Amino acid sequence: MAGAYQPDGPLIVQADRSLLLEVDNPLYADCRDSLAAFAELRKSPEHIHTYAITPLSLWNACAAGISVEQVTGALERYSKYELPGNVLADVRDLMGRYGKLRLLSRGGGLTLEVVDPDLMVQVRRNPHIAPLLGGADGSNRAEVAPLHRGRLKQALMKVGLPVEDLAGYTDGAPFPVTLQQQDSLGRPFALRDYQNAAADAFWAGGGPRGGSGVLVLPCGAGKTVIGLGVMGRVSRRTLILCTGITAVRQWQRELLDKTGVNPADVGEYSGEKKEIRPITLATYQVMTTHGRAGKDAFPHLDLFTQQDWGLIIYDEVHLLPAPVFRITAEIQSRRRLGLTATLVREDGREDDVFSLIGPKRYDVPWKDLERQGWIAPAVCTEVRVPMQRDLRMEYATAERRQQHRIAATNPVKLQALKGLLERHPEDRVLVMGTYLDQLEGIAKRLGAPLVTGKTPNWERESLYDAFRRGEKRLLVVSRVANFAIDLPEANVAIELSGTFGSRQEEAQRLGRILRPKADQGQAYFYAVVSRESLDQSYSDHRQLFLTEQGYRYQIEDFSPDMRPTKS
Repeated sequence: MAGAYQPDGPLIVQADRSLLLEVDNPLYADCRDSLAAFAELRKSPEHIHTYAITPLSLWNACAAGISVEQVTGALERYSKYELPGNVLADVRDLMGRYGKLRLLSRGGGLTLEVVDPDLMVQVRRNPHIAPLLGGADGSNRAEVAPLHRGRLKQALMKVGLPVEDLAGYTDGAPFPVTLQQQDSLGRPFALRDYQNAAADAFWAGGGPRGGSGVLVLPCGAGKTVIGLGVMGRVSRRTLILCTGITAVRQWQRELLDKTGVNPADVGEYSGEKKEIRPITLATYQVMTTHGRAGKDAFPHLDLFTQQDWGLIIYDEVHLLPAPVFRITAEIQSRRRLGLTATLVREDGREDDVFSLIGPKRYDVPWKDLERQGWIAPAVCTEVRVPMQRDLRMEYATAERRQQHRIAATNPVKLQALKGLLERHPEDRVLVMGTYLDQLEGIAKRLGAPLVTGKTPNWERESLYDAFRRGEKRLLVVSRVANFAIDLPEANVAIELSGTFGSRQEEAQRLGRILRPKADQGQAYFYAVVSRESLDQSYSDHRQLFLTEQGYRYQIEDFSPDMRPTKS
């Protein structure tokens, strides 16, 4: 045991490395912000939030420059009771593993170097790792074929041995990118302090400790602009992977607005065009399109090797598809930048992001940027509505997956939606959902435009422009609008249905309304859920990441007069 009893401490540290944080404690916010650097939020009911210290959370902390002393110091500072000795030992052991294995460039090849020869024996005895290692170079070094660089890091990560990759990168073909001092409208332009700090953390002076990794910043914080800042530092041919054609067009606009790049040097590689230029913007969808029978399974993945890229940017890296992971394992000599608002992946492949894209290099809490005025303050509310008796009976007898759909498309939600729209008569509102039949019915009842994956790109852009100009005050949108739509005027989002318990989806949807407002007003996010159902349970899970960032959800019950009112 370590530390002394502190009755005012908000934290209880348990021997299984779980952490219980008292929400109503005056030190709650300070402790929460400290934990975010090295622990993961798992549950967030009203009074006690549960965190977990995991190997990956500690290794990301190591990569971000956080020391063992900072982690143990935070635990000792906020813990109510004495710390279990095994937790302190586990933290020291796990964080001590980071850097014990390093990939280095030696004599024109790659070498895996370990600090302890016994560790090399352990590694070589693993049947999944041994085939990826070449001949011995002393008792603590092994040769590594360049093609195995990524697979080796993946395999070692799976057995709890993170590799610090210091082998450096292929420079790639030069292509200068210069940030302008004014945008295309003549307004002054410069990276904000935190944007410069994020780009510097990735670049790390151009040395071997920079050039791969993930930058985590809130939606609305200007991740695209940070990407431009990194491109300016690297100044090499760049491949940018985007979530969809809307994101591609947004990157194009920002490139031409804020850099001196010639439009002819920016190419689009999508379902509509196949241009390969010094700066090429591709969609994940086209990269994972299957070939014809008898041909390569994913023919467009050749784009990764068709040019001498000096930088590959993965926008919304938490959505990286499995085929792109596989090709990324083979191009570890290229600089790789991941951009995201949250490293949460619902498929549990955060360790592959760490191994193949790189560790988290920079992270800034959402509430920090809100306090500085860079993103809009937001009020989050969960509105709980009842299910009518006949629907409740249908729900009770349905299969689990169908239960979620029944509860998520509860017709009573339309009545609550109308009440919320009356609450915000002059605001710009996005109504969001997952099930297309639900959205189509709502758009028809409200006489509002509907944007889905089936909406042609020209029509989407036309509707978005009308919304920006104020000609449209309300848009009904499907999951296609979760990412990369730039609608700074939007200040209300109403979520009627979500993708089960997707934490990253909740964060992205809130992000649609976090662009700073001209009047410095608040944003309002509503999650409308069916009470005492899977819909409510999944909503609780979706809220986890935002709760970790400091957002508190108010709870409102749907009242008999068809208005949401605070309970």
